[in-house]
Amino acid sequence: MSGHSKWANIKHRKGAQDARRGKIFTKLIKEITVAARIGGGDADANARLRTAIDKSRVENMPKDTIERAIKKGTGGLDSVNYEEGTFEGYGPGGVAVIVEFMTDNRTRTVADVRHIFSKHNGSLGVNGSVAFLFDRKGLISFPASHNFDEIFEAALEAGAEDVKDEGDVYEVITEPTTFHAVRDTLATRGLKWETAEITMIPQTMVKLEGKPAEQMLKMMEKLEDNDDVQNVYANFDISEEEMSSLMD
Repeated sequence: MSGHSKWANIKHRKGAQDARRGKIFTKLIKEITVAARIGGGDADANARLRTAIDKSRVENMPKDTIERAIKKGTGGLDSVNYEEGTFEGYGPGGVAVIVEFMTDNRTRTVADVRHIFSKHNGSLGVNGSVAFLFDRKGLISFPASHNFDEIFEAALEAGAEDVKDEGDVYEVITEPTTFHAVRDTLATRGLKWETAEITMIPQTMVKLEGKPAEQMLKMMEKLEDNDDVQNVYANFDISEEEMSSLMD
C-alpha cells in the first residue's frame, strides 16, 4: 500500500504548510455531528465519535467547537441533516477509487464528484465495483526516526495485525475493533504517531508515472477539496520522488 501511504503522509505535511485548516475543520465538524447523532455524545461509548474527536485534537480544533458539534448531533443545537454514503469508480490507469461523502444535497454532490472524475480521465462506477479491492483497517504511522524494533514489539504485543517498514514511515495495521487499544498502548510507551485513522487499505496496487500520475494526484486533490467529500481511498503507487515533484 506504499503509494497511497506516501500520498497520505505528503498530503499531511503539505496540508499543514498550506493552512487549509478551515476546510479540514468543516469536514471534522460534520463527522463529529453525524457520529454523535448516530451513536450518542459519549466518546467512551462511541468509537466513531472518539476517532473524530481525536482527529480534531490533532488539527488543534478548539474544545468549544468540538463540544458544539457534539451538541448539534445529539439534538442540543439546530443542525443540518447530513446524508452519508460512498461512490466507487476508476481513476487514470485503472486505479480503483472509493469516495466517502457527507452532504445535505446529494444531487449536487453526485454532479460535482462525477465532474471531477471525468475531468481527470476517470469514471464513476456502480457501488461494489471496486470496494472488494480494499480492506477496512486501522492504520497508525510513525516517522522512520523512531526505533522500528520498539514499535514492532509494542504493536504486536498490543494486538496489532502487522507492522511494516515503508522506508520513511513505519505502519502499524490493526483490525478496526482493536485500533484504539493498540494506538493508546503505543502512546503510553511514548511513541508519538504521525497519523492514526480507520482507513481502506488496498489489496493490490496500480503503478503510475508520468501523465497518469499527474492526473491521479490532481483528481485526489480536487476530490479532497470538495466540501461534501470526507475521505478518498485509491490503490495507486507513485514513487515518492515523483509525487513530491508533482505536488510542489
